[in-house]
Amino acid sequence: MQGPGTMARWVQTFLQAQAAELDAATNTQLAYARDLQGFAEWLAGGGLHFMQVTQDQIESYLIDCAAEGLAISTRARRLSAIKQLFRFAYDEGWRADNPALQIKGPGRAQRLPKTLDLAEVDRLLDAARTSQRDGVRNGCLMELLYATGMRVTELVSLPVSAARGDPRMLLVRGKGGKERLVPLSPPARAAMAAWLAARDAAQESAQKAGKPASKYLFPSHGKAGHLTRHAFFGLIKGFAVTAGLSPDRVTPHVLRHAFATHLLAGGADLRSIQTMLGHADIATTEIYTHVLDQRLTDLVMQHHPLAKPAKP
Repeated sequence: MQGPGTMARWVQTFLQAQAAELDAATNTQLAYARDLQGFAEWLAGGGLHFMQVTQDQIESYLIDCAAEGLAISTRARRLSAIKQLFRFAYDEGWRADNPALQIKGPGRAQRLPKTLDLAEVDRLLDAARTSQRDGVRNGCLMELLYATGMRVTELVSLPVSAARGDPRMLLVRGKGGKERLVPLSPPARAAMAAWLAARDAAQESAQKAGKPASKYLFPSHGKAGHLTRHAFFGLIKGFAVTAGLSPDRVTPHVLRHAFATHLLAGGADLRSIQTMLGHADIATTEIYTHVLDQRLTDLVMQHHPLAKPAKP
């Protein structure tokens, strides 16, 4: 089967049909457009397209939305837009199935967010530090991501001013322009200092060649002026391969999940984790207590003598 091409074209065709057939209000169309654009960007970060996306991948997107602190009403609206898009695609014959058909809305049972254990995170960090190209920058990116639990957009768009003066706390600008302070671990501070020195030297050479200075900690020649989400997504997949991990298990947001889960396992309180993650509602942060509960249950089932089947 053949769809209308790019994901942007899918959304445009869907919205045109909504306007023509259902007389959808302008505000409704704008909301659908925003929600579907966000979903399309998330898919593009993993090299996916509406044509191939599966139910599991849609559910993973919704889990990430929950972990980002989005309100239940916002997540329900996003799921509604996704459901209507794929119902339309099925009716139009673009797809032979509807991957969103069986997905239930927020508030019902959801799969827990994927995470990594400490050893796996260590292997990822080591793979980033020792990468043949841009090892200092890559080590800094991964150290900051795991040490702070930042969203990937917050990480790649960090201003260089945030790194000046060997800060103990990093000022992060999150969704809606809201700012929060996140403590930096000694390894993260050391990695940031090393990258800052290398970055400044490169910037000085560029300025001598007549190029403008960048205001970002992780500058790029692209339109955004900084490393993009998509580029970083590709990097982390490469680190996963080097570390001997399945690339399907590793995304920037999985590192955010690992940050929160490991803090909770280490005794951190939920309110502190909520503040560091930038969640508006502590109910969103509580999802990590379920992750920890499940891991403890698995531990007991694996190692407690009474959990093992009796020998015949």
